[in-house]
Amino acid sequence: MAWFAAWRAGREHQRKADAFVRQLLREPATADAEWLARTATRGDVDHARWELRYARRALGLIAAERDALDDRTASLVARALSDELLRDPNIAGGMRDTAERQFNARLSAYRDGLDARGGAATEVRMGQTLFAFGGGALALDGADVHRAGALLAAYLQEANEALRETFGKVSLPEDVPPSALIPG
Repeated sequence: MAWFAAWRAGREHQRKADAFVRQLLREPATADAEWLARTATRGDVDHARWELRYARRALGLIAAERDALDDRTASLVARALSDELLRDPNIAGGMRDTAERQFNARLSAYRDGLDARGGAATEVRMGQTLFAFGGGALALDGADVHRAGALLAAYLQEANEALRETFGKVSLPEDVPPSALIPG
């Protein structure tokens, strides 16, 4: 009977990961895609949409890696994202490997941008990363770079909120410090 309970718990966790990923698959706002097209992709709205799609998905996976309550969550989210990439009707059949490589490059770059210490502010690093993939100029402190960084920060915040809504919030008694829950 214990194996059945474990199986059911695993299925429930996968269901939650799939629900979380569905939120990451939302299309970017048209105004954001048009703005990015004007400022970074030389008027190519389709390219701008893809950069914003990749960014939302990558930041969602990063949120799952960093903030999930269960260590399995990030791998389940990664698998669900990969499955969705294979089914994405916006990707031509022969371009799926290319789309996967592009996503992985952005995932790595956004992770590096969030992890970096020193230098430019995180908002600027993230905005520059979006502009670099979009083909735009990398003005160190320009208003467009700040707007891009703020947009990505909003994506990350949305992902964290969706993670909490889908998987639950940490709940600790007020009189117990988190360090007291670590065994040993």
